[in-house]
Amino acid sequence: MPLARSLSMTSLNGLPQWEDEDLPVEDLLLFEVSWEVTNKVGGIYTVIQTKAKITADEWGENYFLVGPYFEHNVKTQVEACEPPNPAVKKAMDTMKSQGCQVFFGRWLIEGSPYVLLFDIGSAAWNLDKWKGEFWDASNIGIPFHDREANDAVIFGSLTAWFLKELSCQFDDKPNIIAHFHEWQAGVGLILSRSQKLPVATIFTTHATLLGRYLCAASIDFYNNLDQFDIDKEAGERQIYHRYCMERASVHCAHVFTTVSQITAIEAEHMLKRNPDVVTPNGLNIKKFSAMHEFQNLHSMYKARIQEFIRGHFYGHLDFSLEKTLFFFIAGRYEFSNKGADMFLEALSRLNFLLRVHKTDVTVVVFFIMPAKTNNFNVETLKGQAVRKQLWDTAQSVKEKFGKKLYNALLKGEIPDLNKILDRDDITIMKRAIFSTQRHCLPPVTTHNMIDDGNDPILNTIRRIGLFNNRTDRVKVILHPEFLSSTSPLLPLDYEEFVRGCHLGVFPSYYEPWGYTPAECTVMGIPSVTTNLSGFGCFMQEHVADPAAYGIYIVDRRFRSPDESCNQLTQFLYGFCQQSRRQRIIQRNRTERLSDLLDWRYLGRYYMHARHLALSRTFPDKFEMEPSAPPKTEGFRYPRPSSVPPSPSASQHSSPQHSEDEDEEERYDEDEEAERDRQNIKSPFSLGVLPQGKKKQHGEYRN
Repeated sequence: MPLARSLSMTSLNGLPQWEDEDLPVEDLLLFEVSWEVTNKVGGIYTVIQTKAKITADEWGENYFLVGPYFEHNVKTQVEACEPPNPAVKKAMDTMKSQGCQVFFGRWLIEGSPYVLLFDIGSAAWNLDKWKGEFWDASNIGIPFHDREANDAVIFGSLTAWFLKELSCQFDDKPNIIAHFHEWQAGVGLILSRSQKLPVATIFTTHATLLGRYLCAASIDFYNNLDQFDIDKEAGERQIYHRYCMERASVHCAHVFTTVSQITAIEAEHMLKRNPDVVTPNGLNIKKFSAMHEFQNLHSMYKARIQEFIRGHFYGHLDFSLEKTLFFFIAGRYEFSNKGADMFLEALSRLNFLLRVHKTDVTVVVFFIMPAKTNNFNVETLKGQAVRKQLWDTAQSVKEKFGKKLYNALLKGEIPDLNKILDRDDITIMKRAIFSTQRHCLPPVTTHNMIDDGNDPILNTIRRIGLFNNRTDRVKVILHPEFLSSTSPLLPLDYEEFVRGCHLGVFPSYYEPWGYTPAECTVMGIPSVTTNLSGFGCFMQEHVADPAAYGIYIVDRRFRSPDESCNQLTQFLYGFCQQSRRQRIIQRNRTERLSDLLDWRYLGRYYMHARHLALSRTFPDKFEMEPSAPPKTEGFRYPRPSSVPPSPSASQHSSPQHSEDEDEEERYDEDEEAERDRQNIKSPFSLGVLPQGKKKQHGEYRN
């Protein structure tokens, strides 16, 4: 038997190197397969798109993404080119000669990875044959009416066919690693294994199918993980065949990974296999050359949001915009999974607290969750028109005033301010004031909702009575559409909007990772998450005092719903008590956490999964060193030495505390930042991952 090659994760500029010089990375090809390559459906697109650069840097010309061909996506995102690898080109030509359309090019994202796209429609005539082959391989039948599952069979069959044509050219050398994401790509993995192709396979589940369905049905999920009759639950929801595809993919893979520890526990019960590696999701972090540039962006985009507020609340603008905080929740419209139900209840309680304490702070809360609508709300459009009209009136009066003042000063006179505005100017201003009178409350939604009588957010708003009354200190705006810089209402992209807000609130019940709070963190915006989200668990593990760094983690796992809601309310109320200086300090700390979410650091978990797959697939050729699994001990942000920016009950009894108190707080930003930089850049120890104690599943449905 040939001598096994040793694999370890030595680091050079953050990238892995093979320890055995006889095995350069050029000898291996990496294929990453997903339905969301160049095809945005959900969060997996973000994972693959942002990870592409670090993977392309590591693998160079030997990294290929495999996905479905959709013309509208390819026209705007892909530049066609010839495959640089002759083996890949030959495999493509073989498939093309048999009537399958295969497209090759570079994906125009950071890293410019190669993409291999299969035209599902051109191969649909093989569907019945391939469904039969899939049945023979797995005993899983696919109903004719489930188009998504049928497309997955076509896509998977094309992927397995391509891998077969490719591997035939390598004389059984271990040259291919194939990484499959989610059940839509899993058919290719199952067929590759059933055909005994010499391919090292990895399967990543970003969320279990059944877990998402069960949580959406408001079932006590985490307390009953070991109680569910999995087959029965999947059958009742008519997703049994999809569940079987997912579970078969998990058990066929040489290496199985999930994106978070909470999803690993879920997969253990739902899919009956413990993940081999947890691969947290990262982002591409771009640092500004000026340290506080993100603070300047916050001020700039906050001013744009304030302009929208001036129009939306015209006639009811009896609160100071300088003392107004902007909170938001964004994501798929999953009312309970995303925690919108708990957020609204907490807002009702926050409104009560702010009114009882007679605070001058106002909170405006945005719900950015796409739903079915007819069009913009007329009252909302009118508000922006009124605001623009008032601005034009003020500008014209200012121009006349300026000319008269200028002429008087040229003559060496101090103008009589009682005469500088004539009767026409006063008439124009009075008419402008009358135009702002409003006989209805500012709308709680910016669009006309289809079937608003059954909309869960609007029904909850009706129940708790948050109608944007003058006396309410919490105002609510539902924007049931993705944000766009071309919108006539709120002309901001999502990133610009996030930068302009003060706090993102994501109290999710089911969130395998959670890109929304992660995106807030890298933009320096504090956020609320939960210990049932992958992001929240990750931050709890790596940050000693998450709240001081602007990451508020609600306990939805071991507390009752009412206790969790009270905890969320206290987080929000404590945030409202902060002074402007405290919020600036907190944003600085939040932004420093972004290094923790950089793919340059988190990419090593994917490297480890690939090494593990090679050693398991080809044990006679590759050997995994026992010290290889990465862990993150010593990779932890300490508690800040200065007073935490979140006011505690002992610090201030009411929101109206003295600004002088803040000046006494000990805070050296440069010293803190340098210590954090040293922590993030501590080398990973390469010991065996600790198994840890068996997790409890909690005591309450929450």
